[in-house]
Amino acid sequence: MSFINKLFGGSNEPKEEKVLPWKALTTVAQLDEIAEKSKTKTQIIFKHSTRCGISKMAMNQFVDDYDVDLNVDLYYLDLLNFRDVSSETGYKFQVLHESPQLLIIKNGVSVAHASHGAINSMDLQRYV
Repeated sequence: MSFINKLFGGSNEPKEEKVLPWKALTTVAQLDEIAEKSKTKTQIIFKHSTRCGISKMAMNQFVDDYDVDLNVDLYYLDLLNFRDVSSETGYKFQVLHESPQLLIIKNGVSVAHASHGAINSMDLQRYV
């Protein structure tokens, strides 16, 4: 088996899991806080469906590619457990609901958003 792993680039070493500085987005009241904080620091919301394989794939890729040195607040919204927060996020920031979805909030408004594979094409550094 080690020959096949070497041939195809596999490794017996477990991959070190990257941990992002997520803040849980669980209440509608937090949306006002995010809008206010966005006046001085970029806020990012990642809306994730825990039952969707595509959402999981986008999340994993986002985590792998995320630059932990970005000066932003990063929020995670489990939209299945917090449907009211997910719905209100769309209303407050005038963005049509999609899942998975990434919203970038500055000066109280969404300045960019993407869903599915387009999430990982976004240059987050542009918005910091």
